[in-house]
Amino acid sequence: MKILKKILSFIIILAIIPTYNLKTALYANAQVLPEKPVKVATLLFALDDPYISLVRNSLEEIQNKSKDSISFTFLDGRRNQGIQNALLDSALQSDYDLLLINLVSLDRNTVESVIRKAKQRNIPVILFNTVPFDTEPIKSYNRALVVSTNADQSGILQGNLIVKEWNSDKKTMDRNGDNVLQYFMLKGPNNSTVTNARSTYSISTINDAGIKTQEILSKFCYWDEICAKDSTELLFLRYGDKIEAIISNNDAMAIGAIEALQKYGYNKEDKSKYIPVFGIDGIPAAKDLINKGVMTGTVFQDPNQTAEALYSIGMNLVSNKNPLENTNYKFDETGVTIQMPYQEYTPQK
Repeated sequence: MKILKKILSFIIILAIIPTYNLKTALYANAQVLPEKPVKVATLLFALDDPYISLVRNSLEEIQNKSKDSISFTFLDGRRNQGIQNALLDSALQSDYDLLLINLVSLDRNTVESVIRKAKQRNIPVILFNTVPFDTEPIKSYNRALVVSTNADQSGILQGNLIVKEWNSDKKTMDRNGDNVLQYFMLKGPNNSTVTNARSTYSISTINDAGIKTQEILSKFCYWDEICAKDSTELLFLRYGDKIEAIISNNDAMAIGAIEALQKYGYNKEDKSKYIPVFGIDGIPAAKDLINKGVMTGTVFQDPNQTAEALYSIGMNLVSNKNPLENTNYKFDETGVTIQMPYQEYTPQK
């Protein structure tokens, strides 16, 4: 009997030990924390771009609140794809855990090259604030996706602002009384899906509202304020009395246009000398001009929301999780793109 009791005791102990070890192991795994912050190379098309600067500031705020979990390094492409390519090659030789890339160029060859290089190093990559012409290269790598600007929506909302202005003050806006809106358009890069969408949908929205339009001239200014200022000055000297609206693909160029108009006494105190100017981005300088009645309107994508999406989705990718786990984001029809929404800016009275 004593021998039997010893045998039973031994069997019970053997049964308990694995269970204890299993529980200990499970508990330990649940408590695993990163030994060091996730290192993120953030390649921007231009550090001095006003909207991109807002996204950068928001990412820095996230870093300041989560220093133990993430560290961003910002790299300036200076509006040059060659420079950005060199920065990417250098980043890939370092020990970064994640790539966030705001591409200078959106052509298929550039996107393919970026995705191929990231895939070779097995580093997750998110393209952001861009709308690639072709998402097939992105689909070739399961650790790549796009956090995109909804460019169509931004153009539609901008068009709606122009329609509202026309309907509320047509007598003033239609300077020659011909029932046609004559406009000057300032565009982003000529190889950009964002430029194409914003330009197309702003005008089609106006036309769909029953308003006829006539383009006096358009100018590719690559999002640049100085280019917009210089171009507007030249245009004003030739067509000043014919311009009924300036439609800009972004706020920086809209501000450049306003600076040019003010040189000739427009969009200042004298309300009879006013040309409506519309932008996109909602940068602080544009909001301030709108609140003062100098600029007419803008639409914007919240930079804080964009930064939060990059952080949440990026951390999931680094952890080899479903990129949308524990988020409210959804892929669009491409299966690799999350589109961030736009909204109209409401002036502060």
